[in-house]
Amino acid sequence: MTQHRRRLVPILLALSLISLATACRPLERPLKPESESPAMTITLTSPAFKDGQAIPSTFTCDGADLSPPLSWKSVPEDTQSLVLIVDDPDAPKGTWVHWVLFDVPGSTTELPEGIPSKATVLSGAKQGKNDFKRIGYGGPCPPPGKAHRYYFKLYALDKILNLEAGATKADLEALMKGHILAQGQLMGLYMRGK
Repeated sequence: MTQHRRRLVPILLALSLISLATACRPLERPLKPESESPAMTITLTSPAFKDGQAIPSTFTCDGADLSPPLSWKSVPEDTQSLVLIVDDPDAPKGTWVHWVLFDVPGSTTELPEGIPSKATVLSGAKQGKNDFKRIGYGGPCPPPGKAHRYYFKLYALDKILNLEAGATKADLEALMKGHILAQGQLMGLYMRGK
């Protein structure tokens, strides 16, 4: 065996052992980012429409533009406040915010139909500014054509946000991070004729 080959043998042996060790090691999975989703889920419903079904025109810009009645259950006992955000991800220019309601007392289990467009409602709950640039609820009002989806999202928080009325969805979301105990969602559809 030549001197050159003698030098190669230990190198090849070392490379073989490294390959074998790597092959036998379990595959590493990338670390999952911390989940923002809470463990518990709130059941959010409305007597006006079922999940995935049409929102009656009473609750849209084609009708009285009233906020729909909502009720929920399975809110954690240690909930300090509730937040409701309603938006339309199908709007032509991106997600359109229809309602921002926050600092709802944690013991609340329902909202009546037609919450007034005032800064403070329901024993201290506050209303934020929607993308119509108004305080309170602004109902579905899509352009003519296909149906849009309207998501009613309820969050149970372990704190009171203490923001001023007129805060935006972005303002709320920044303060809600890390404080969501549970959440629920109800989706309704609405379309306007051509």
